Amino acid sequence: MRRLLSERARQVQPSLTLALTAQAQELRRQGKDILSFTAGEPDFDTPDFAKTGALEAIHAGYTKYTPTPGILPLREAISAKFERENGLRYAPDQIVVSCGAKHSLFGAFMAILDPGDEVIIPTPCWVSYPEQVRLMGATPVFVPADESTDFLPDYDALRRALTQRTKAIVLNTPCNPTGAVYSRQHLKAIASLALTHDLWIVADEIYEHLTYDGSTHESIGALSKEVLNRTITVNGVSKSFAMTGWRIGYLGAPPEVVRAVSCLQDQMTSNACTIAQHAALAALQNADSQWYDSVRMTFDRRRQRMVEGLNRIEGIRCGAPRGAFYVFANVQGLIGRRWQGRVLESSADVAAFLLEAAGVATVPGEGFHAPGYLRLSYATSEAVIQAGIERMAEAVSQLK
Repeated sequence: MRRLLSERARQVQPSLTLALTAQAQELRRQGKDILSFTAGEPDFDTPDFAKTGALEAIHAGYTKYTPTPGILPLREAISAKFERENGLRYAPDQIVVSCGAKHSLFGAFMAILDPGDEVIIPTPCWVSYPEQVRLMGATPVFVPADESTDFLPDYDALRRALTQRTKAIVLNTPCNPTGAVYSRQHLKAIASLALTHDLWIVADEIYEHLTYDGSTHESIGALSKEVLNRTITVNGVSKSFAMTGWRIGYLGAPPEVVRAVSCLQDQMTSNACTIAQHAALAALQNADSQWYDSVRMTFDRRRQRMVEGLNRIEGIRCGAPRGAFYVFANVQGLIGRRWQGRVLESSADVAAFLLEAAGVATVPGEGFHAPGYLRLSYATSEAVIQAGIERMAEAVSQLK
């Protein structure tokens, strides 16, 4: 019998983070008391000024198609935001609005990659980068980093990963899952590689406003005009404005990339949701430093509480992440221990143990190409963080 599914569909892996979040939700639906540290979304509500923008759009009748790359006022606001906050000069016609930053990344990879191309991805990395690259028929090339370098990739390792087929390098700062924030020195090194070897830089900056301990986010495209011409900058409103469900992302890129992404989006989704575009416009127009500072300080308090609590659990250690809203905890000290006659042989086993024994949902490092670690999101209340730490400590104390 003929195969019913394409090779592409059979090869792609589901998102581990979404799957585990759904699993935690299902367990709750069944009546189980589950504390989840899996979700990559803020727990607070979308700000009223964004909601007002959506409601006004509905009442004004803005419920029809828009141009594929987005309404002009939103692209103008994004252009102004890029220049004001990031030092990036993307004109409104160099911007495409899409159905979330993940969609923007997919469009970018589709526009620049051919089968046989290679893409350098520093690891630990977000689960979707490799899968999106593979969907284009291209090959992800992983360059590991670890705690000794604050999870920042070594320049020589990046250089050694280059081949004649290398087409692009992925840059995620602040980083999901590690919270690593790239310094200007690291950005310059990556930019040098891109310019020397004629590479695209795909820069995912969705966590840009969430940095701590004196770290600041810098956009690689702001280094020079030459670097900007090799950079596709991806962002959105999901993390900074708690608008994950509104599904609005965007990219800024050189004109030829923007034309390609827009043309591809013509055939995939047309425009992003019209009402959500107006909500995003209101968010960008009304947000100020006070809003961003409030969000950052809330996450910072949670970050400190989670790091302190985890480091008190014997067998777990973690440094303080400098960005995003995740802790990437080393659990290698738990691997090899026994629980109810079973040996924990991997971080995936540790995650399963914590879910079963403590009712705490985490994401194992295998999904981020970093076995031996767990990712825990602190995009939840301090009360949940405290309760989760206490449950984990009690469960770990039962290991042999």
